[in-house]
Amino acid sequence: MKQNHVFGDTIFALSSGRLPSGVGVMRISGPQTRFVIETISGGLPEPRIAALRFFRDSENSPIDRGLVLFFPAPASFTGEDCAELHLHGGKAVVDAMITALYKFEGCRLAEAGEFTRRAFANGKFDLTVAEGLADLIAAETDGQRRLALQISSGAQATLYASWRTELIRARALIEAELDFADESDVPGSVSDQVWQSMRDLADRMGKHVADGKRGAMVRDGIRVVIVGAPNAGKSSLLNALAGRDVAIVSDEPGTTRDLIEIKLDLNGLPVLVTDTAGLRETEGKVERIGINRAREQASAADLVITLTDLSNPVAPALDDVADSVTLRLGTKSDLAAPSAAAKYDLVISTRTGEGLDDLLETLSKRAGLAAGNLSDPLPTRRRHMELLAETIREVTAAVYDEAAPLEVRAEYLRRASHSLGRITGDVDVEDILDVVFAQFCIGK
Repeated sequence: MKQNHVFGDTIFALSSGRLPSGVGVMRISGPQTRFVIETISGGLPEPRIAALRFFRDSENSPIDRGLVLFFPAPASFTGEDCAELHLHGGKAVVDAMITALYKFEGCRLAEAGEFTRRAFANGKFDLTVAEGLADLIAAETDGQRRLALQISSGAQATLYASWRTELIRARALIEAELDFADESDVPGSVSDQVWQSMRDLADRMGKHVADGKRGAMVRDGIRVVIVGAPNAGKSSLLNALAGRDVAIVSDEPGTTRDLIEIKLDLNGLPVLVTDTAGLRETEGKVERIGINRAREQASAADLVITLTDLSNPVAPALDDVADSVTLRLGTKSDLAAPSAAAKYDLVISTRTGEGLDDLLETLSKRAGLAAGNLSDPLPTRRRHMELLAETIREVTAAVYDEAAPLEVRAEYLRRASHSLGRITGDVDVEDILDVVFAQFCIGK
């Protein structure tokens, strides 16, 4: 655990969200916290016990009546003296409290993520837990909440710490052979015991990185793209899934030229559905750009729904999209004979509602299969994936570069442990701290 970092100023911010609200929670952290609470509330309450007090400004004028809690260092979220003032959530009340706090020397409004950044600096948790907290705040679906909660609980940090311990131990064994090869109590070829364990470690890391796509899908959304010929019913389907008119529906071909996206919550998993331009040969420059974008979106999608009008079947040509990620949908079933449905995975009618429940159930199942088991500590961020890939490269080089001297192979392992440590913040990460904590809201 890191030693507490001493910050010279005291920060405060509203942590409870948009006003007006039933309650406004003002969070304070830093060396002036005790003095601020004693002055504003008339005395320091017992640690971690809520006390009902009148809050007064520097001129002894009442601001509000509410609860005050005090969390002495180091047993607080940030590791510093912390406090919370629970006010009535009116804008005038909160503004009056902010004005009063500004009058204390060394007190200022916190920047985005500054409370969490101080907690990290004081060793309360590592970077993966901080990122998990950010994802927990931003979670919009139950799947996102569950994944973020697991990461913020430290499961990912524990896994990476155990891997780093393996790397450090392997490097120590190799260096023991280098430093004490002539000693009688050090067996020869100690490093031979290391390489199999490092092969196993590289395999485990590789599987973890492969699972990262699942984590990214849960965090950022499972991407579903609707494609088809003009007038196949793409915009009508998007409107039906959204439950409102988000796309223009017209008999005129080429109405949709840009990408239109909606977000669905299917059994707790975020699903991003994109409507695209109708696929056809065209001389129109703008429409052609839209068609190119449609093809690009389809090639990068987790699932592509190809629509064909059963009453006028023109199948979309998508040579670069695998069948395994394609769901073939026949549309306008109310205008076609029942026998026309045989070629398709599902048939629907947005006019009558036929097949829409079956489509949503299919999308939910596919999303669940793609997300997999959310109890695993999955990497969810590009930063994690890049550093894990870098770690695997270094471990692989150490294992398979058998012609290299042991000193060089030990250096590979040192670099691998350094890359892994950058994920959790155990080694130099100053260059990424601003990026990590800028995503937090004010007051967290």
